[in-house]
Amino acid sequence: MALGEKRRMLSPARVALVVALAAPLGACSTGGIPGLSYDGVVQRGYQADATTMNQLKNGLSKEKTLALLGTPSTTSTVGGDAWYYVSQTVTRDVAFLQPRVTDQRVLAVYFGRGGIDRVANYGLQDGKLFDYVSRTTPTAGGDESFVQQMLKGLLKFS
Repeated sequence: MALGEKRRMLSPARVALVVALAAPLGACSTGGIPGLSYDGVVQRGYQADATTMNQLKNGLSKEKTLALLGTPSTTSTVGGDAWYYVSQTVTRDVAFLQPRVTDQRVLAVYFGRGGIDRVANYGLQDGKLFDYVSRTTPTAGGDESFVQQMLKGLLKFS
């Protein structure tokens, strides 16, 4: 080493800082290990398997159905007693884009007096896509501007 040349050594603190900053980047991809990297497809909701579906028989009690399937995603509120188990397959091509639902399944279990009356398995082809957990609150009336509402209010007193 020459007199005017400084030898640059990495201190343990600098090495620790570099490792700490690089560690989150390693979590983004697992180097192509199958099953461990994110491919843009997410399964969410109830996932039914064939053995469970084969155990669903007419006349099975609500208690046994609950033990077999677990808590339903939602239940009927009017017109009969039914439990609904909802699952979705969501795909996101690029991380910053909105995800899109590519498949939705609804396992409907209808109960009668003697237990399960019938079981139905609905998909996207059977109806329109719905969101049973809505983030909006419906309001009465139309979408009127503030000025329209004021004029209506003034005309009521005339």
